[in-house]
Formats: sequence, C-alpha cells, structure tokens
Amino acid sequence: MSRKLIDPSPQRPSLRSLTAIDAARIAVQRPGGRAVPSHELVERMETQTGEKATVLIVEDDRALRSGLRWALADDYAVLEAETRREALEQLQREEVDVVICDLHLPPVTESIQEGLIIVEAAKQKRPPVPTVVITGSADKQVALEAVRHGAYGFFEKPFNEDEVLHIVRQAARVRRLEAENLRLRSKLSGQRGFGRLIGSSPALEEVIRQARAVASTDATVLICGESGTGKELLACAIHEESPRAGGPFIAVNCAALPETLIESELFGHEKGAFTGATQAKKGRFELANGGTLFLDEIGELSPAVQVKLLRVLQERSFERLGGTRTIEVDIRLIAASNRDLEQETEKGAFRQDLFYRLNVVPLTLPPLRERREDIPVLAAFFANKAARKHGFQPPELAPELLAALQAYDWPGNVREMENLMERLVVLTRGATLGIEYLPQKMKSTALTVEQITEPPDATLEEAVQNLKKRMLLRALEAEGGNRGAAAKRLGISRSYLHRLINELGLSV
Repeated sequence: MSRKLIDPSPQRPSLRSLTAIDAARIAVQRPGGRAVPSHELVERMETQTGEKATVLIVEDDRALRSGLRWALADDYAVLEAETRREALEQLQREEVDVVICDLHLPPVTESIQEGLIIVEAAKQKRPPVPTVVITGSADKQVALEAVRHGAYGFFEKPFNEDEVLHIVRQAARVRRLEAENLRLRSKLSGQRGFGRLIGSSPALEEVIRQARAVASTDATVLICGESGTGKELLACAIHEESPRAGGPFIAVNCAALPETLIESELFGHEKGAFTGATQAKKGRFELANGGTLFLDEIGELSPAVQVKLLRVLQERSFERLGGTRTIEVDIRLIAASNRDLEQETEKGAFRQDLFYRLNVVPLTLPPLRERREDIPVLAAFFANKAARKHGFQPPELAPELLAALQAYDWPGNVREMENLMERLVVLTRGATLGIEYLPQKMKSTALTVEQITEPPDATLEEAVQNLKKRMLLRALEAEGGNRGAAAKRLGISRSYLHRLINELGLSV
C-alpha cells in the first residue's frame, strides 16, 4: 500500500508536475544507426555503475524535510539544506543529481527569489542538475515561473510518495543521460587511435610505425616499457585502428587484482562457485568478446593462472569457475609488462611457452629520457589539458622551465610529466609557468632566467635551441670531448647526441 506524506487521508493523486525535458524522447545513436531508447540506456548505465543517484532536499520545514528524506532514502543518497547558502555549498561540494527545492526560503520567505537562485545555480552545473520545486495548490503561477527559469518540474503539497518518487526518478534519469552524452561527446571530440600518442621523436615514430602495421591484423601483441610510458594508451590506439574498433576494449591491471580473485575476474564464475558467489558473473574474456582484451602487468600472474591463460590462447575457449560449460570467445589479446619477460622466463618466474604465445609482435615503448625532443610538446599538451580541466586559459611555458624539464631524467615517464604539469597549472597564478613550483629535485637542474642570455626579441624555439647548444658544449667540455660520456651525462642516447650536433650545426 502506498504511504502518504503530510496528508495521510485517501484522496485523488495530487501531484501536478510539469517537466521541462521529456526523458523518454532523449536517445543516443548506436554505431549501426539504431537509436537506443533513453530508459534502456539509463537502466544499462545504472546497472554498470551500481551507484545511487544523489538528491539534495532544500526545505526549511524540518518535518517536511524529514518526510521527504524518509521517502527517498531507500533508493537515493539524500543531502539536506535549510537555506540558499547551505544549498549552494552542497551543490559546489557534492555531486548532486536532483534538487528538490521549496521556493520560499529564509531569510526572505515572502518571495521566491531565494529558491530561484538555487534553480539557476543547479542549471549552471555541467551537466545541469534538474530541480523539482515544491509548491502549494494556490501557487501554480509561481511554479510555472520556476519552470520558465529552468526548473525540471514541480509538485504540490500535500503529495503522494509514489508520485514524488516517479518525478525524482525521471529527473535523475535525465541527469544521467546528459552526463553520459557529455562524456561520449568529450570522448569523440578528443584524439583517437595513434593520434593519442604525442611526440615525433624517431624512437616513438618507430614504435608507432610497427603498431600501425599490426593494428589491421588479429596478431597478439606484447608491449614492454617502463611504468608510465603509455602502454595502455598504445594498446587502446591499436584497438581503435583495428577492424575490432566497434567492439569492446577491456583493460585489466593484473597487478591490482588479489590473487584469490584474478581467476574469477578473468574467466568469470558460476553461482555457488565459492563463498560469496551469490550469482553467476561474466569474466573479462567474455566481456571482451568481439573486441580486444588488454592484460597489463601480465608478469604478475601466478603460475596457476598462467597455465589457464595459455590454454585459452591456444583454444580460445574456457570454463567459468565452478562451471562445466565450455565458452568460446573471439578476442584479440594485447599484453603488457614493465619487466623483461624473456629474462623472467630464464629465471623460471614466467612460463616459457606462454611467453612465446604472447611475444608474437613485441613492441617496446621508449622511456621519456630517450625521447627528450618530445618533452617540450608533451609539456605544452599536458599544460593545456590541465588548464581546460580546471577552467583556466592555456598557459605559456618559460624557457627556464623547458630547460629544467629537458634536464630531468623522468623516472615516472609520461605519467609523471602529466601530473607535474597539472600541479604547475593549479599552483601558478600568472599566465606563464615557471620553475617556482617545481619539486626541489628538478630545481637543482634548472637554469635561472639570469643564466639564459637571449636577445629580448628571441622566440621560444630560438631560446630552446640556444639552450641545447650550451648544454651540449658544456657536457662535451666536461667529458673532454668524449661523445659517449657526454651523452651519458645528458641522459640521452649517443645516436641522439650525434643527431643534435648535426641539427644545431656544432663543429665539435
């Protein structure tokens, strides 16, 4: 039986709702062109995320606020506020999906301005947060005014709990649809395929050339490289440039999964397979069917899982844990490791037969210290990315900052650089990023502005070129002209040193 709020007496449903957006008419196109109905998309999203939507109740009547909280708490995470100020703080601090708001709020309860300010603030969020306003039966014109200001809808007091749940559910679905559409648009507007890999150094270009050649096939790929070099990015690029691009790309970090769970995660399990297995679950192999499965840090797999993985690669079939039915899958496997798996097989830490199955097409991503010519463009790319993320204007990079970035060895590689550039963007208040907020270990290698004697009209490129010349000459002088030792001092390869000498026109 339906529970009544405020007015417990039986009566004709009193909800008077007027929605600004009809959720049932929003659809997203599938790759094949058929539209996915909004309710189907949202139900799929809700199943995938498993998270409750958050509702903010803004009401100065404590009893009414308590009744709404009681009605919504089973299905939603509920936040509360009594005033406009508290509501705006909650909107700023929390991820709110729906606002339920009384228009008459203190300190000016005789007007609706306090409530309208909340409606406007919720509308400015990205994506907008739907606001459902509370009104009395004599205030229909007031409610319509709120809708004109962007409110999603309204209901009258007294109200029925089921009707309130219905309009809140619809509003939450609209928000999730718009959030998903925003995410998809953002993803589609970004770089795809090998365009994700920033840089033009010969070392990176050679890897991309090989990756392009293998992308159009179904060959198994083994990507090696230090942590932070972009192994998952390369794997995703191969998938996006392959005939499987329309299928799923499923990534698994083998090092992040407990050994007791990894077999279930990869191959799935049947109901009752172990304690806590209350229902059957698909593994990552099944989820990747028709697409690409990326196994990162594959060297962390236990010997038992290595044996089962070898069988799957040979037969493209397996059984779930606790199951007897053979499941066949059509996948392309890309594996990655920051270890030398060939050395691991020699030590007996990794199965040799599995290594040969994985090592069909080996690709090795160079560390950042071996592609220093890419550092300026990478730094600019990550600085602009961080600026967009935090709502800032794209910054400029001071010459002394570029000098410090190129002199550093980058043990964390590209991932470390991305994090550093976001730090500089967030902390710097001016339009130019300098060395002020660099970690101390990087400041020790940085040249100050006074040490860079460039003409006042020099371009950034000219300043960087002159800086490279000085650093090369200093290293060669310190090592008595020994090019191998100078390259080691600078943290670059000998071949790159020779190329720089030629490019910069140095007679040494």
